[in-house]
Amino acid sequence: MANATTASPAMMADPASERIAPKRLFAFIIMVFGMFMSILDIQIVSASLSEIQAGLSASSSEVSWVQTAYLIAEVIAIPLSGFLSRAFGTRLLFAISAAGFTISSLLCGFATTIEEMILWRALQGFLGAGMIPTVFASAYTVFPRSKFHIVGPIIGLVATLAPTIGPTVGGYITDLMSWNWLFFINVVPGIGITLGVWALVDFDEPHFELLDRFDWWGLLFMAGFLGTLEYVLEEGPQYEWLQDTSVAICAAICAVSAVAFFVRVFTAAEPIVNLRTFTNRNFAVGSTLQFCIGIGLYGLTYIYPRYLAEVRGYSALMIGETMFVSGITMFLVAPLVGRLMASLDMRYMVAFGLIVFALGSYQMTWITRDYDFYELLIPQILRGVGMMFAMVPTNNIALGTLPPDRVKNASGLFNLMRNLGGAVGLAVINTVLNDRTDLHITRLQERITWGNATATETLTMLQQKFQGLGDSALMAMKQLTQIVHRQAVVMSFADAFFILTLFYLSLSVLVTLLKRPASPFGSGGDAH
Repeated sequence: MANATTASPAMMADPASERIAPKRLFAFIIMVFGMFMSILDIQIVSASLSEIQAGLSASSSEVSWVQTAYLIAEVIAIPLSGFLSRAFGTRLLFAISAAGFTISSLLCGFATTIEEMILWRALQGFLGAGMIPTVFASAYTVFPRSKFHIVGPIIGLVATLAPTIGPTVGGYITDLMSWNWLFFINVVPGIGITLGVWALVDFDEPHFELLDRFDWWGLLFMAGFLGTLEYVLEEGPQYEWLQDTSVAICAAICAVSAVAFFVRVFTAAEPIVNLRTFTNRNFAVGSTLQFCIGIGLYGLTYIYPRYLAEVRGYSALMIGETMFVSGITMFLVAPLVGRLMASLDMRYMVAFGLIVFALGSYQMTWITRDYDFYELLIPQILRGVGMMFAMVPTNNIALGTLPPDRVKNASGLFNLMRNLGGAVGLAVINTVLNDRTDLHITRLQERITWGNATATETLTMLQQKFQGLGDSALMAMKQLTQIVHRQAVVMSFADAFFILTLFYLSLSVLVTLLKRPASPFGSGGDAH
């Protein structure tokens, strides 16, 4: 088992070798842009689904697959990238991923039916996914340990900023041009990234002989396991989980595939992913934290726009402008996090980030239907600060102390944990919102009786308002029902934020029980 506190020889470079070659740094920055595009495209359509639905004449259930297809394909491809990057090498794999992502983006923009769109989105997610873990792996194998405080915040910022500003970017593009440009916008940068990576990246050599031992059964089992798991988590909350036939069938396939997958990876000569990496304590703990951080990262990127759309009636552009606060905060905080990592214990930085994140969620437990941009300002800032302080040190704890030969495989698993955390978070949040809305409606209806003076006064006032417009009594009753439902929805949002608050406070306490990780900025020892 690799010792998490022991620096590898590759990372214990002498000072003369710790200078970053400009060509290598420029190549890495190009790769980071590719990763940014791939992560951004998860959420870029979220604020524009109604426009895509109208443009493709799709139903509301069909258009949701524009996002779901991308997520399922990406979840399958991310862990596969570890093996492929060793076989093809960083240069070839990234160039193929960038080129494939660009071509499928173009096809998405030209799609004329919902079936075409779902197919090209799945292809876009599968091909583009290879760029994400490859950047993480390159950051922790190409650069010397003393530079991790520079490259760490860069990839941490991109991994958190891209999904956060996705609705903002998507809202602006759709408002200014059309939904087709959500995909066309990728074409020119994608071509540039493909050519740039092909010309500049020389981090490693391919080992094509590994392809002779490619585990096709392992890929089949992994696709069945992760693909159906993502489907169950995406569709389960709105269809009462196993009460829906398709969700129940996928859950059964997921269970069988999971057993077959775990048996296969521990018995195959060259497994599709190497789960033994989890025997490294730093990596196992860091991946667990990454899973939990993914819940908040994707969960709040979902819950804020849903509140603003359902309760406040915001347009896609207005939602994007409101959400942009967290993005600006992350951008400004990233350099500070990098500096502090050179001198502070990273465990306490993660704990601080989780507490700040919990504080931002706690402020939202007092939410009312009148919460607007200024009421959401401080919670959004706290969310941005907390996410950066939690995410960046976690990346270093998990990947920064692994031996270089294990980082490629580990990077795929590490990024998979974040995406799975996001999927679980969305499923839990949707379930909480649905169940608590029903509960609050029942409780409110029990209190709104003819003996309730406030209720009768409101009903009388509404009747007078609708006088002469038809059946005023019926219209007033419908209006009162809508008011009750809206209030129940707002109360369910408060419940969801309260659960997130408790979750992240508990998680911050667990961080302090960990052993102090080795410093990624020297040859080992403390971070002081």
